[in-house]
Amino acid sequence: MWGSLREEKNLQQQAMNYNYYRLSHFEWLLYGAEGVMACALISYTFYRSMLVFFLMLPIGLFYPLIHRKKLKELRLFRLNQQFKEGILILAANLSAGYSIENALANSSRELDMLYGEDGMINREFFWMARQIQMNRPVEQVFFEFAERSTLEDVRNFAQVFKAAKRSGGDLVAIINHTAGVIRDKYQVREEIANMTASKKLEQKIMNMIPFFLIVYIDRSSPGFFGMMYETGTGTILMTICLGVYGIAFWLSKRILDIPV
Repeated sequence: MWGSLREEKNLQQQAMNYNYYRLSHFEWLLYGAEGVMACALISYTFYRSMLVFFLMLPIGLFYPLIHRKKLKELRLFRLNQQFKEGILILAANLSAGYSIENALANSSRELDMLYGEDGMINREFFWMARQIQMNRPVEQVFFEFAERSTLEDVRNFAQVFKAAKRSGGDLVAIINHTAGVIRDKYQVREEIANMTASKKLEQKIMNMIPFFLIVYIDRSSPGFFGMMYETGTGTILMTICLGVYGIAFWLSKRILDIPV
């Protein structure tokens, strides 16, 4: 029974397109609420107008669709991390003398202990082992996974595997070398993430400072910003400030987004 349930899960995994993220009902509610709260904060801080809040409300309600890209990237990051571990375990099984089919199946069982039965890479390895049992070419199975995952490391591994099969070279040595390259590349990513972690925290704090300053001054000196909310010139100035804040927010994220 367990085997049939797992096979059913992996048949579903086959159709998964990692480049598309489907939001759950909870995520719609959570990120929709975040979007509405952001609209309320911006409209109160910069305009003190319910009209502006209702005009911005559709953007807040559709914020989950905007945030979906970040969730997709996070899932791809986790998949890439799991693939790095999976390929190292696969290389070890191949070095132990397993065939590629048995190495994938055995790697999937080992990854179950690491990520659980719902881990992405162990389900993929299990499915690929099933496909190879049905006499499908190994390189084609890897290329299909690369297309669905859209990950550069998976695509490079599939190309190296295909070239090794065609040339008749030492497949185990080539896979071990490729696994080492992927591991080193991932270590560089981790080092960059560690070095920029404090800066990203500073960025989040700095992003909130304008709101804190405006609310603090308004509360400590009532009426100080009165003309900014009650006149057309003030509204224009606050709109310009909001635009400058938006550009600064975008630039800070681009600067700290370092591709490897």
